[in-house]
Amino acid sequence: MGWQARLLWPLISLAGLVAIWTVAALIAQSDLLPGPLAVWAAVEREVAEDYFVHLGATLLRVSAAFVLAMGIGSAVGIALGMSETADRVFGGWLVFFLNLPALVTIILCYVWFGLIEAAAIAAVAINKIPNVAATLREGSRALSRDLAEMALVYRLSWTDRMRQVVLPQLAPFFAVAARNGLALVWKIVLVVELLGRPNGVGFEIHSLFQLFDVAGILAYAIGFILVVQAIEIGVIGPWERAANRWRR
Repeated sequence: MGWQARLLWPLISLAGLVAIWTVAALIAQSDLLPGPLAVWAAVEREVAEDYFVHLGATLLRVSAAFVLAMGIGSAVGIALGMSETADRVFGGWLVFFLNLPALVTIILCYVWFGLIEAAAIAAVAINKIPNVAATLREGSRALSRDLAEMALVYRLSWTDRMRQVVLPQLAPFFAVAARNGLALVWKIVLVVELLGRPNGVGFEIHSLFQLFDVAGILAYAIGFILVVQAIEIGVIGPWERAANRWRR
């Protein structure tokens, strides 16, 4: 399947969603459910002010927290999945942090470190690290024993074994963790911005909520959703296909 076909089907699906949204807005005839044209007008209004400033601030926080969560969470998950001893000792910690409410983590980080950028990014990363670790732990448990024995027979170094045997098998799990990570991280970032940052999409949505400006809220939300869709289509999808070519 060429890239045109891979791009066509998501566009057709989104077009269907927009059509349903348009019909629902026409039926409702209410400012509480604005149609696509009203939201586009809100986008134009916000762009004339500081739309991209807030969108960029949120994107930077999402990027920083995402990189931290993927890096630390992957290392922890692979370690737990490949070592029964480590899993027995620290598996309970993973369950604990998986069930720790995001709001509690955010508030604690702000209380302990203050209303600073580092606290905001740390709060988001801490919430995402357990999810990444859990995904990569399950992937590490499913590694092929035959390939592991082959690596031992050929006396591959630890670096070569990770690069040529372990990491290629974990590619689908990295992709799942990345997709879920983007979806979860940016939602938590909005809460972080709402509670303690002077800019960003979450901060602006809170301001628009006080004005009951639903079109403006949707304008910011859809803008970031489109950014994430572009990352999925342009980065994660192609990387996943390239990483899985060895399976064919």
